[in-house]
Amino acid sequence: MPAAGGIWPGNGKKYPGNLTPFVTVTCIVAAMGGLIFGYDIGISGGVTTMTPFLRKFFRQVWEKKEADKSTNQYCQYDSQTLTMFTSSLYLAALLASIVASTVTRKLGRRLSMLSGGLLFFTGALINGFAKAVWMLIVGRMLLGFGVGFANQSVPLYLSEMAPYKYRGALNIGFQLSITIGILIANVLNYFFAKIKGGWGWRLSLGGAMVPALIITIGSLVLPETPNSMIERGQTEKKERNSRESVGSRMSTKNLQTLLPPSDASKLVEHPWRNLLQRKYRPHLTMAISIPFFQQLTGINVIMFYAPVLFSTIGFGDDASLMSAVITGIVNVAATLVSIYGVGSAIPFPKRVAFKC
Repeated sequence: MPAAGGIWPGNGKKYPGNLTPFVTVTCIVAAMGGLIFGYDIGISGGVTTMTPFLRKFFRQVWEKKEADKSTNQYCQYDSQTLTMFTSSLYLAALLASIVASTVTRKLGRRLSMLSGGLLFFTGALINGFAKAVWMLIVGRMLLGFGVGFANQSVPLYLSEMAPYKYRGALNIGFQLSITIGILIANVLNYFFAKIKGGWGWRLSLGGAMVPALIITIGSLVLPETPNSMIERGQTEKKERNSRESVGSRMSTKNLQTLLPPSDASKLVEHPWRNLLQRKYRPHLTMAISIPFFQQLTGINVIMFYAPVLFSTIGFGDDASLMSAVITGIVNVAATLVSIYGVGSAIPFPKRVAFKC
């Protein structure tokens, strides 16, 4: 995360930076890192409703579906192996995020994004050519490692590259990419399930290589963030990239505005212990509560298992996949509304500002 320490009395200072074509394209390409997470969320629930996929890898589940034609089909998906197939991604992502934080800080944001893209590509390749369940699980774990690296580095990259006035809206571009990835996966599942021969699931799983290539190539051509270069002492490269990222011919004096916050962050002793101080408790509470309650709503289950959920309440295979597509469309639309809301949000009073 950025080296932000809390809330401080604002001095009314405006940092340079314009929303130039270079900045816009850079942020859009970087935000594409969300596609790998969104695509995987949408694709896994869809393939688990495809009969050829279940018949090949999870025959017990398929036999239950064939034997029980009642409306309530919930127990048909009671399989530990199937659960391992879907949940292994999250477990791997959790482990990878711990390592990714160190890689992102010490080796740069671009290298972390590159690692995520390559891991995700490898996992998608293995899943697309899977011949046994163990290959599916190994592939899913590699996908999870890729998601862990991308989710760690992409939002941070966007925050550091975006001009301060547009930082909120551009940062949500990552979430928009996630929702677009979910929608694309749901649409592809719907059409791939109709392929004769029963091999459409391979295209669904292997298709994850496309978003993986986007973030991999993007990480190779995008510039490193000035903040990351300051942290690693690459001052000369920082000045060149800063001129590009802020979209103006900044003098060395203006570029030095990034140095004081970085130097101040290095002087902080016991940062984790400082978070427990009374003055930081409101910020700590909100930082924990917002993601906690967002996850507690269960939205991840709905987006991850949408086709399965619709199937278990009696929808046919095609109807359940189409219902997931409709859910994905609403999800994208709601994200666009939130981007507009954040972009036009009322600013903080002058006496209070977040320290960058």
